[in-house]
Amino acid sequence: ALPISLPSLVLPPQLLRIIGAMASADEFAAAQAFLKEGKHFDGIQKINGSMEAFEAEVGGKDSQILKEPEAFLDAFSAKLSEEQKSTLAKMFTVRGDLLVGLGAAKRAGVEYGCAVKLMPESPEPKEKKAKLESAPSVSQDSDGKVPVTVLTGFLGSGKTTLLNHILEANHGKRIAVIENEFGEVGIDDALVKGGTMAEEENIVEMNNGCICCTVRGDLIAGLKKLIKNSKKSGKALDGVLIETTGLADPAPVAQTFFADDFVQQHMRLDGILTLVDAKHIVQHLEDEKPEGVENEAVEQIAFADRILLNKCDLVESEEALADIERRIHAINESVPIKRTCNSEVDMDFILGIRGFSLDKIIEMDDAFLEDSHDHQHDSRVTSVGIDLAGEVVQQKLNEWIGWLLKEKGVDLFRSKGILAVKGMKQKFVFQAIHMLFANSLEGEWKAGEERRCKMVFIGKNLNREELNEGFQKCLFKAA
Repeated sequence: ALPISLPSLVLPPQLLRIIGAMASADEFAAAQAFLKEGKHFDGIQKINGSMEAFEAEVGGKDSQILKEPEAFLDAFSAKLSEEQKSTLAKMFTVRGDLLVGLGAAKRAGVEYGCAVKLMPESPEPKEKKAKLESAPSVSQDSDGKVPVTVLTGFLGSGKTTLLNHILEANHGKRIAVIENEFGEVGIDDALVKGGTMAEEENIVEMNNGCICCTVRGDLIAGLKKLIKNSKKSGKALDGVLIETTGLADPAPVAQTFFADDFVQQHMRLDGILTLVDAKHIVQHLEDEKPEGVENEAVEQIAFADRILLNKCDLVESEEALADIERRIHAINESVPIKRTCNSEVDMDFILGIRGFSLDKIIEMDDAFLEDSHDHQHDSRVTSVGIDLAGEVVQQKLNEWIGWLLKEKGVDLFRSKGILAVKGMKQKFVFQAIHMLFANSLEGEWKAGEERRCKMVFIGKNLNREELNEGFQKCLFKAA
């Protein structure tokens, strides 16, 4: 049978406008319903769709109605009918109400102002705008929500070390932890000491995917678990720390605090803290990524409310450190930077900072509140995990690790492991960032505990077979 060729269907402009108006009205009604239910994030998705449909209906484009509403009105208000002005004023008012609900009061004022400009006689947007402008600044602590700090930074920047400092510091606060690892084998859960908090089910580990891509549901479940444990035990939490993978884009993680009703009711984002590895950051900022792939190191700096410029002792000169700070401020102009070594910092710089501002984020990234996530990881970056029962011979291990870091160090972003070494009572912990290597001895193997070796390598163009074979040669083999 021959294929039948059908003419392409071209709808007349008038019919397209009618369809657009219907879609706009449906989404506007849905936005109003979500507003009544207190589902502000879902409401924003609907009001945005409604206003973009309205924009297309009157001949606008590129979401200017959302990104630059005042400029949109300057260009189109004279062309709008009285009915269209009334409809759009209501849309701006509802969008303002939704933004107030999410905590973006400054941007909500812009929406109310646009509504007033369209309908100067209408009292509602005028009153709401005036109420916002006269409202006293309220301490975020007065809302009873648990403050949450997102701890981010590229692989090997010192996040787990800082986490241990925070958990061991004598600040008298009850702090829970959520961890997320990129590697196939979980290592960080054993490296986080956690003090007495670790015994109270206040450390949640997720290593089944990158927190910014595949496990938002797990993050929400982890946050809910912490809240429910706290209520059940009668011991209130003073804060929560979320340690992201070194490859996480912090934006979707931050968005979680606005996207889930339960989380928004019980927790607030206190700040995004980014650790920067002073020794290697320039290399990562200059890394050329495939088309469409974000540079995570840049994103992590851009979204930071505080930056710890860590490992300053590994940088040779003051001029080099000053240059790094200039690069950081070129990405995030006003972010406070604290120079550190070994992630040691005063707790007041990182906890209870009230640093996160939704208004500030929307100014920088107007798509922040869109419920879509196109973050792509560099497909060349993978992890290889090794988890084997048995012991290694230290000399063989040293020779292999030395060869590996020398030959492959440029592509090895991060290597870490907890190993059983023949003849050694303690657990041998090693960590490496590119060619920099450090090791330590942690707690002893317990009686009856299976002695085994766990390692994870994260980097570009890793050869799984080569890494597995190399490690196997280090294992002790009984004669």
